[in-house]
Amino acid sequence: MQPTGHLRGDAVRVGGDARQRFYDARGYGRPLDGNEIALSRVEAAHLLFRGDLSGIELGGDGSAGTDADPVGFERFFVASAAAADRFAVRFLVYSDLRDRGFYLSPAREPWPGGRDAASDAVDFVAYERGETPDTGNVKYPIQVVGERESVAAAGLAGRTLAVVDEESDITYFAAEGGAIDGATGYEPPTGLSGVLLADRVVVWDAPEGLYDRGFYGRPLTGRAADVEGALQLSLVEAASLAADGCLSLSASVGSPEVADADSGDAAARIVARGRDVEGERFDRRLAVYRRLRAADAVPKTGFKFGADFRTYLDVETVEDLPHSEHLVRVVGPGHEFSPRELSLDVRLAGGVRKEMVFALTEVGDGPPADGADVEWLAVDRLTP
Repeated sequence: MQPTGHLRGDAVRVGGDARQRFYDARGYGRPLDGNEIALSRVEAAHLLFRGDLSGIELGGDGSAGTDADPVGFERFFVASAAAADRFAVRFLVYSDLRDRGFYLSPAREPWPGGRDAASDAVDFVAYERGETPDTGNVKYPIQVVGERESVAAAGLAGRTLAVVDEESDITYFAAEGGAIDGATGYEPPTGLSGVLLADRVVVWDAPEGLYDRGFYGRPLTGRAADVEGALQLSLVEAASLAADGCLSLSASVGSPEVADADSGDAAARIVARGRDVEGERFDRRLAVYRRLRAADAVPKTGFKFGADFRTYLDVETVEDLPHSEHLVRVVGPGHEFSPRELSLDVRLAGGVRKEMVFALTEVGDGPPADGADVEWLAVDRLTP
C-alpha cells in the first residue's frame, strides 16, 4: 500500500520509508528526522498524480479545511491552486520536466534547490540527468510564467523561462548574457563633411572605403546616376561618426546653416534631430550602436525584421558580405516582456538564422556617453 501524506503549513510530510523511497531514490522533497520527508505542494501533487501516494490529509492546514480523511489528487490540486500562487502552471512545468527525466527541487529554502537559486524569480532548479539534489549540478534554473504574465528583462540572463500557454503547452527559452564581439578591422577617416536632412545625413564626397569596408550608410545611386561618392547615413551612424570627430556638417535642413561646424557641434545637432524624430529611443539606440562599433561589430538597421539592428561580426568588404548573426532590440533596463512578444521575436530570429539579442541600456538627457551601461540578453528556444 502506498503511504499517506499529511499537510502541515505549506509542506506535506510523509513518514514510513519515505526517505529511501522518494528522496534517496528519486530526489523528491527534503529529509526531516528519521525517515520522514517534507514535500512541497507541487512535489506532493506529482506523487499523488502518479499514484505513489494514496492520499493527503488536509487537516493540518487551517486554510484548506479540517478534513481528517485523506483526499485524492483532484481535491488536493484545487486546494493547492487556491492556497499557492501560480500552482497550476508550476505543476505543469514540474511534471513535464520530471517526465523528461530530470530531478527537480523547489528553488527556496529549506529545500535543496534553495541554495542553487540566484533569484527569487526562479521556481525550480533542474539537475543534470542522473544527478540528485544532494550532489547534482544545476542544469536549468526554471522560471515559470503563464502566457499572460509579464517577465522582467533585467536579471533574466542565466535562467530558463518556461512559458505555459492557455492550452497548457509549454515553451522553453534559454536566456544568456554576454556581449557581442566582432572582428571588423576598419577605422573611419576624419574630415568627412555632410548635410543634415530631416532624418538622415548625406556625405557628397565619401571615400570609397567608408561604405565598402566600414559598411557605413548606403550609396545614393541609380541606373542613370551621374553622381559618384554620395552616401546617405542614418542618424545613428552620423551621430557616432560626429562624436568620434570624423564628421562635420556643412549645412542642415530645417535649422540655420552651419559652416565649418566642429565635430562637437555636429554631434549635438544630429542627436537633437534624432530626438526630434524618435524621442528617447534615439539615445538608447545610439548608445548600443556605439558599443557595437567599439566591439568591432557592424550594426545595420533591423527594420525588415522588426528589430533595431542586425549585426555583422567580420566584414572584409560589402561585396563579400557575410551572413548577419544577430537581431538586436534596444530596451530600457526596466523593460518587461510579454511572453507573446518574446516568442514572436525569438521565432522570427530563428526563422532567418539569427540569434535574438536584447540590449538593456539606461541613458540620460545629455549627450550619449560611450560608458552607458549595456546589459546583453540573448534568448533562444530550448528543448530540455
